[in-house]
Amino acid sequence: MIDPRAVIDPAAKIAEGVEIGPFSIVGPDVEIGEGTVVGPHVVIKGPTTIGKNNRIFQFSTIGEECQDKKYAGEPTTLVIGDNNVIREACTFHRGTVQDKGTTIVGSDNLFMVNVHVAHDAVIGNNCILANDTNVAGHVHVGDWAILGGSTQVHQFCIIGAHAMCGAGTVVLKDIPAFVMAQGYPAQPHGINSEGLKRRGFDKDSIMRIRAAYKTIYRQNLTLAEAKEALAPVAAEDAGVAMLLDSIEAASRGIIR
Repeated sequence: MIDPRAVIDPAAKIAEGVEIGPFSIVGPDVEIGEGTVVGPHVVIKGPTTIGKNNRIFQFSTIGEECQDKKYAGEPTTLVIGDNNVIREACTFHRGTVQDKGTTIVGSDNLFMVNVHVAHDAVIGNNCILANDTNVAGHVHVGDWAILGGSTQVHQFCIIGAHAMCGAGTVVLKDIPAFVMAQGYPAQPHGINSEGLKRRGFDKDSIMRIRAAYKTIYRQNLTLAEAKEALAPVAAEDAGVAMLLDSIEAASRGIIR
């Protein structure tokens, strides 16, 4: 159902079963997949593609042009997957031509109240970004990551899969997969073992990931020495391989 008080551009592509609440505005070059529910007072601008069965709550702004001062009106995009919950007052901006031109949000994520996803960010699947979290431009957040309330992520940082940031964390360097971080600046505090249990990692794999963490952070090795020491383990264990891959992908250095 589309409320008659909503303003929908004729060029927008609205699938069957989409609900749009009163006083929401949907511009041209917007595509919304079936089953998505857009609440009242939401603004969606394009080019933006929104998948199926998302819920977008009131006062959110989706697909607005970015705040990068280099942006000159290019037709960059925002792509959102399926089954996301985007709570009140969230802001998702389109990409820039300085990157790939697209901001990407995966599927099955929860964005709590007042979360900002800046230009060219890439958010994976099954992530939780709690209230007042700000993800700056070009940031990558891996699958199953959890960012506690008011987490602030510096531009170009990479947060690895299954990582977890405590409330108020300020991320200035990359966080490897599985690592829990807290503080300003973010400091490592072990691995997210409880999260791994919930996601089906077996006990032996969690033990090997924990041992790999200790090799990196507790044995006074250089990062190169730690990676060399862990290479044989990574060849046998997918979790340790994911940890090392996230370190290899780091562009700003990792928290240590």
